[in-house]
Amino acid sequence: MSDSNTAGPPAASLRVSRARRTLDIIVAAVLLVILAPFIAVSAVLILVTMGRPVFFAQVRVGERGRRFVLYKLRTMRVVASGPEVTAQADIRITRLGSLLRRTSFDELPQLWHVLRGQMTLVGPRPESDALAVRYPVSCRSVLMARPGLTGPAQLCYRERSAVPPTAWTDVESWYLQVLVPLRVAADLEYLHRPTIRRTVRYLLLTALFVLGITDLQRPVAAPAVTTQTASDTAS
Repeated sequence: MSDSNTAGPPAASLRVSRARRTLDIIVAAVLLVILAPFIAVSAVLILVTMGRPVFFAQVRVGERGRRFVLYKLRTMRVVASGPEVTAQADIRITRLGSLLRRTSFDELPQLWHVLRGQMTLVGPRPESDALAVRYPVSCRSVLMARPGLTGPAQLCYRERSAVPPTAWTDVESWYLQVLVPLRVAADLEYLHRPTIRRTVRYLLLTALFVLGITDLQRPVAAPAVTTQTASDTAS
């Protein structure tokens, strides 16, 4: 897939407004207090069923390219190597990990990042260094925004979308060439007008998704496989 001219968001919308930051602090603090017992129970279950480490830590790209170490509850077996992209049927995911991912409980420690100001409640997915450097040039503007705990792309294009069709044998190429442009377009639509009303709407949709009431995941049409590599799209 070739790069298209994707207009980046206005510079002002890349900054988290005072109103959004206030919402971040209030919601993250309240949820951390309420959900602390669930995080603790999940951590104990991980320790008993999978052993150490309890948390998954990885360097992610933050606001304006600043790196930070992101923490999640571990949902996968410790292996020497594997693809950066995790698809729904990834054999590295444990049975407990599958449950945590399906309910998004593995993401709860990121509320601490929201409280610290490294993340915001609604925004683009915090991308790994290894994948960010391979983004198509036209999609890189989204990496300047503060990453979010949830967001349009995270609701519409989840792990089910990361499963490539049979003709695509490389899950990372599928993600970078097909999914990233779709995810970036969804996130930029929000970032062009990140009002409190729209932010609260995405928070409510996320709550409904976690409760199993709604599912906003969109089907992804598979383009023809090309010989273009993921690294070519980033050049």
